[in-house]
Amino acid sequence: MKNNKILLGHGSGGRLMHSLIQDLLLKKLDNPILREMADSALINYKEKLAFTTDSFVVSPLEFPGGDIGKLAVCGTVNDLVMQGASPEYLSLALIIEEGLCYHTLERIIDSISLSAQKARVSVVTGDLKVVEKGSCDKIFINTSGIGRIVYGRKMSIKNILPQNKIIITANIAQHGLAVLTKRKGLELGFEIKSDCAALNSLLTPILKETDGIKFMRDPTRGGLATTLNEISASCGLSIFIDEKTLPISTKVKAACELLGIDPLYIANEGSAVLVVAPKSAKQVLNLLRRHPLGKNAQVIGEVAKERRGQVILNNVIGTQRIVDMLTSDPLPRIC
Repeated sequence: MKNNKILLGHGSGGRLMHSLIQDLLLKKLDNPILREMADSALINYKEKLAFTTDSFVVSPLEFPGGDIGKLAVCGTVNDLVMQGASPEYLSLALIIEEGLCYHTLERIIDSISLSAQKARVSVVTGDLKVVEKGSCDKIFINTSGIGRIVYGRKMSIKNILPQNKIIITANIAQHGLAVLTKRKGLELGFEIKSDCAALNSLLTPILKETDGIKFMRDPTRGGLATTLNEISASCGLSIFIDEKTLPISTKVKAACELLGIDPLYIANEGSAVLVVAPKSAKQVLNLLRRHPLGKNAQVIGEVAKERRGQVILNNVIGTQRIVDMLTSDPLPRIC
């Protein structure tokens, strides 16, 4: 079996499908709830919940620093964390193209299992479909996630006020460039790895330490610039950021210069934008920097009083420019 390709029969509901589920999916993702193999998972909750769903179509499936499986887990976990929730359970739906190599699928499931373990979440329900060759690109993944709101903290655009500080928790632009260079086979002389990571171990403990974090969002598709524009437009206030404080690695800077790409618009999968009360900014920054995923955290700007809903960059030469939202993402299928 392990030397064969995925067949249409693996999605038929018959013996091949049951064998694939038992020998691969259940074996790798085993837990008491999933073991029931019911049409839906039974979960007991009394607290307020956060619920999210996402689909992943990244190309290529595997790239430096990650793969579609890791991306699916981390992306879903992070969407819950941005709402102040502690992620607990995931669903996993696979749409597989006929002919996909079994070993490729096994690597992806291994990655999902490892990523779920690291994030301390359980995959408790799911679905499997196989479609004809040419009907999808190797494999698409849909995940949904449930988590409980911790410490009664509600993250909302309505919390944002003038003079709130803008913090980015990690270096920017790594994920999009890692995917792009792998997809195009670009030889830059150095490898850029995706920052793909689950952020609950970084951010959830900080919510216990301070109530100064007013809002969080992960700058994925469209990058930091798009996320800041979304925040600015939603709260109706302008945001000023300082170019000299933006955390960008030397490798990413070099790659962006070679490729003519603005790092502000490149996707991230292991960082978060935090809007923080002024009095709490220093504390939050210190707490972030104690964690490996937050060691490069920086205060990059501030919410202004102006009700223009714009993002303004103060650049290193002393001038300003408007950082607008792009019409479309320059790097499609990065998640």
